Amino acid sequence: MYLDQIEGFDVRKATKQDCDEVIKLLKVVALWLKNNEIDQWSFLLAGGDDEEIKQAIAHNDTYVVEWNEQIVATFTLLSEQSEWDVHIWGYDPDSNSLYLHRLAIIPSYMNNGLGKEILAWIENNTTDKTYLRLDCVADNKRLNDYYKNNHFEAVGLTDGHSQYQKFMKEA
Repeated sequence: MYLDQIEGFDVRKATKQDCDEVIKLLKVVALWLKNNEIDQWSFLLAGGDDEEIKQAIAHNDTYVVEWNEQIVATFTLLSEQSEWDVHIWGYDPDSNSLYLHRLAIIPSYMNNGLGKEILAWIENNTTDKTYLRLDCVADNKRLNDYYKNNHFEAVGLTDGHSQYQKFMKEA
């Protein structure tokens, strides 16, 4: 069941059958980051977060983006804060934000605008929340610049992670 399309790419919720493929994709991206001397996600290479990734898929929080039935990107959206979100953002009792995690695109599909299209798809198709929030390693200049260039506002820094949010719509 496809939820929508991004210029020929199919976007759908990940299923239990996608677990291994999603984890593999995230590890490919983590290795690419490491090989490009970008300090982000190295813990994924050792299996860090595998169980959390499986849980997010089981809870219907993870999406995949496909091209010709091949998964080329993934992302997770949480409408309620995870432990990590509370650590980075503080407790949000109003739960007025959607939290973006693990947005990853396989290297052969990077630098073609797919990430920007995924962010636009999230804004237009997913929630009645007011803000889309995410964090990234503060030292990852390229990624910090990427989110700024995609109209996210830098709103803080916690534990070496930049906090970004984007106004989506009135709740």
